[in-house]
Amino acid sequence: MADETITVVGAGVVGLATGREIALRRPGTRVVVLEKEHEVAAHQTGHNSGVVHAGIYYAPGSLKADLCVRGVSRLREYCQERGVPYREIGKLVTAVRPDELGRMDDLYERARNNHVPDLRKVSQEEIREIEPHAGGIAALHSPRTAITDYPAVAREFAKDIEDSGGEVRLSFPVTSVTTVPNGIEVASGRERVRADRLILCAGLHADSVARLADGGREPRIVPFRGEYMLLKPDRTHLVRGLVYPVPDPRYPFLGVHFTPRVDGSVEVGPNAVLALAREGYRRSRVSVRDLAGLAAYPGTWRMAARHWRTGVKEYRGSLSTAAFMKDARLYLPAVGARDVVRGGAGVRAQALDRDGTLVDDFRIHRSGRITAVRNAPSPAATASMAIAEHIADAVFGDGSAS
Repeated sequence: MADETITVVGAGVVGLATGREIALRRPGTRVVVLEKEHEVAAHQTGHNSGVVHAGIYYAPGSLKADLCVRGVSRLREYCQERGVPYREIGKLVTAVRPDELGRMDDLYERARNNHVPDLRKVSQEEIREIEPHAGGIAALHSPRTAITDYPAVAREFAKDIEDSGGEVRLSFPVTSVTTVPNGIEVASGRERVRADRLILCAGLHADSVARLADGGREPRIVPFRGEYMLLKPDRTHLVRGLVYPVPDPRYPFLGVHFTPRVDGSVEVGPNAVLALAREGYRRSRVSVRDLAGLAAYPGTWRMAARHWRTGVKEYRGSLSTAAFMKDARLYLPAVGARDVVRGGAGVRAQALDRDGTLVDDFRIHRSGRITAVRNAPSPAATASMAIAEHIADAVFGDGSAS
């Protein structure tokens, strides 16, 4: 396998972790990472909340569960080695209504099966000891849940690739992928890169880039914008660690929560509204092409029929700070609409099947010389180094992607 060229499309944290893993695992293999933006970590990685998930939510036996738990330890060690901030500030997953207690117990059993370290159930009184200003009637406490700086991690991964003799080529939007004798040619306009093997980690454009490579049209990527509020600086002291709701299992999002950042700020959010463009970080950003693609896909309408009530609620919160904070106050009663300002937003690349099902697990597909990451939502950043190992195993025949 030495002296091969392996090309990775996408310089987010997953693509860069994959390029790094291959460069370190197989010295002599030339790694080229292609990125359409002028910097790494420009999209999902650069708009990430910074949470390092412990593995509480994911179905035992799923790729998410396996790779998240494996990825945490690797990420922690890497951050410590490179001096990237990594702080175990803990998380409360909080029940505020009696009808949530059963779901909380189910989460506890999932987390135990996933070997989440030091997780325990806590009472209302114990909640106050951990988070004096928090609400709730019971909670799960995960003291090892952490926060980090994912763009900084991505930059370190890029440096490792370059130090190993590889290349991170920016401003290279992929326009075609062509099979040539004994390889693959990836083009951006008139520029060409020849590869022996191709790995696609294109995030928000995962489906369109994969379609160029192998013609596969499913699943489709649906962009969901997650908007954040920021606690005003004089209110950040009200939150010590992460405060989350008990998630609704019918919907693949975790709900509005409180997230301290490594820079000292505290985010409230995100909501989850359908973005009108793949890179629709603002409500005003509309792409006719992206909307037409969504409208033409049967899965979009089937999803809307299932989740329209939730969608209406999320849009209401998007337009009104008071509505956004209504549910958030259940978890931190001392904080209201006057205590926050509008923050940033991210866009989640959520894969959608034709039957309207929002794909929950990671989905990685290999066909011949091409390996495509079709779905890598949260906790992909947490799991990035383990995802990279999984992909490298598949590429080099040491395992299989699914």
